[in-house]
Amino acid sequence: MKARVHVMLKNGVLDPQGEAVRHALGALGFDGVEGVRQGKVIELELADGTSEAQVSEMCEKLLANTVIESYTVELS
Repeated sequence: MKARVHVMLKNGVLDPQGEAVRHALGALGFDGVEGVRQGKVIELELADGTSEAQVSEMCEKLLANTVIESYTVELS
């Protein structure tokens, strides 16, 4: 089984990497971009029987800083 974890900064948390990307896109002539949020994707190869609750626990304890980040989990 595989899990894909998407981690993003929560709304209201400053995103300097996203702002740098937005600025660079403008410098390249892409003027229509008004905002960018930078995130990360973590792909996990899981043993059969691993539950979504276990993956959420992994996120809460290590994969995401839940004070400033939110996450979503996709299992396949």
